[in-house]
Amino acid sequence: MSLRLGDDAPNFTAQTTIGEIDFYDYTAGSWVVLYSHPSDFTPVCTTELGRTAQLKSEFEKRNVKVLALSVDPVEEHLEWVKDINETQNTTVDFPIIADKDRKVAELYDMIHPNASATATVRSVFVIGPDRKIKLTLTYPASTGRNFNEILRVIDSLQLTADYSVATPADWKHGEDVIVVPAIKTEDIPAKFPKGFKEIKPYLRVTPQPNL
Repeated sequence: MSLRLGDDAPNFTAQTTIGEIDFYDYTAGSWVVLYSHPSDFTPVCTTELGRTAQLKSEFEKRNVKVLALSVDPVEEHLEWVKDINETQNTTVDFPIIADKDRKVAELYDMIHPNASATATVRSVFVIGPDRKIKLTLTYPASTGRNFNEILRVIDSLQLTADYSVATPADWKHGEDVIVVPAIKTEDIPAKFPKGFKEIKPYLRVTPQPNL
């Protein structure tokens, strides 16, 4: 059964490129990006893991821990990391899970039989510090992920967790946000002292409140 938004992210122990980890222990108190890739030594995956490593500081400043996964063994992961570092001009130091028995892939429904009976699809899970699933994305094997979009969504999730706002289409950090409908218009000035603009009674915008 697939995981849905708001579900608890299942815990697991696994062998990785940094040793055995307990998922809950390793990620305690952090936001998490857990993503799967179909196979080691493949071109699209090489660019994806390289891009993740290049964005290390962006994930760190958002208190995000990243873990990648495929069903290949640790030994192959470690050899492949050398290629990633060489070809993408970076250093991969986040853990890559070796899910040879597909335990984690099955827990997170990362194998879609109509796409491949054995390989994991390009699944992405963003998980909050409360261990709840906040976002799921699934890409086909032929399409590399947009990591700027993943960072953008994390910015939105972290902002909306702390303030009574939502983010509009194509929103980026620093832009105006929407006051949620549950807040009465007359109550907005007290909650959002930077001011607001009423476009329609149900559409009120305010500057990003945590800047």
